[in-house]
Amino acid sequence: MALLEGGDVVAIPTETVYGLAGDATNGVAVARIFEAKGRPRFNPLIAHVADRAMADRIAGFDPLSARLAEAFWPGPLTLVLPQRADNGIHPLVTAGLDTIALRMPRGFGGELIARLGRPLAAPSANSSGRISGTTAGAVAADLGDRIRLVVDDGATPVGLESTIVKVEHGRLRLLRPGGIGAEEIEAVAGAKLSRGASGIEAPGMLASHYAPGAAMRLNVEEIADGEALLAFGRNRAEGWEKAVALRNLSETGDLREAASNLFAFMQALDRGGAATIAVEPIPLDGLGEAINDRLARAAAPRDKRV
Repeated sequence: MALLEGGDVVAIPTETVYGLAGDATNGVAVARIFEAKGRPRFNPLIAHVADRAMADRIAGFDPLSARLAEAFWPGPLTLVLPQRADNGIHPLVTAGLDTIALRMPRGFGGELIARLGRPLAAPSANSSGRISGTTAGAVAADLGDRIRLVVDDGATPVGLESTIVKVEHGRLRLLRPGGIGAEEIEAVAGAKLSRGASGIEAPGMLASHYAPGAAMRLNVEEIADGEALLAFGRNRAEGWEKAVALRNLSETGDLREAASNLFAFMQALDRGGAATIAVEPIPLDGLGEAINDRLARAAAPRDKRV
C-alpha cells in the first residue's frame, strides 16, 4: 500500500493475469508503468475500480453499459466509456482519447483498490508485446529488476486478459475478446456484438502482442523438424512425435482450461529454445475466440503496430 501511495508500481494478481498497478490519478506512477513495461504511450491503459460508485465518478454509463456492469462486475469485462470532466484520471492513462477503459477486478485487486481509495491503472505485468504473466514467478523473471514488489497469489484462474466492449449509439462492439465469451455478453445485452476497430481504441489492440521469443506457426496439420508443439485436445498433428517439446492446453478439449494454460505453456515452450512453436487448431467458439486472438497477435510480424 505504501508503495502505491508513494507513486510506485507493484505487480498484483487479478483473476485474469497479473497486473502492473499504479495510482491512475498520479502521473509519476502512470509514467513508471510505461517505463517498466517499455510500452508505447499511444497504447492506453485500463483503469481498475473498486465499485460502481468509483466508476461513476470517472465515466458516464449508458443503459446498456450499466446492464453489462451489473451482470459481469466484478469480473473479466472491461467497458470503454466516455470520460467525465475533471475525473482525476491522469491523461497518460487514456493516451489522449476522450473515452476510458474501466474494469472492476474480483478478489485481491478489488480489495486493494478499495483500501487505497483511488483507481489503479494496471496493464498486464510483462514487457510490452511479450507474453502476459499468469504467475508471480513469470512476472519476476520478466520485470523483477524493474519493479520493487510482486504480490504472489498463485496462478491466475482465468489466464486471459479481460474482454473489452464499447457501446456506441446503443450498439455493442467487441474491441478485444477475452475472459468472458461473446455469447455470454450477447445473452445479457439481447443483441449481437459487432467486431472491428478504427485504430487503437482500447488496450491490447496492437497487431503484434503477447509474443514469445520464438516464431509462431498456427493451425498446423504437420510438425516440422525442430519445432515445439502447443497442442489441443486428443488428436495430434502429423509428425508430433518429433516435436522437441510438447504442451497440451487441454487434453479434453476444454476451452476454459486451455485459456488458463495458454500464456504459461507458451512461456514454457519458449524457454525450451525452439526457434518455432507450432500450434494445433483451436475452435473459435466461446473462449476459443480470445485464445485465437492472442495466438494471432503472438504470430504477427514483430514490427507490426496496428
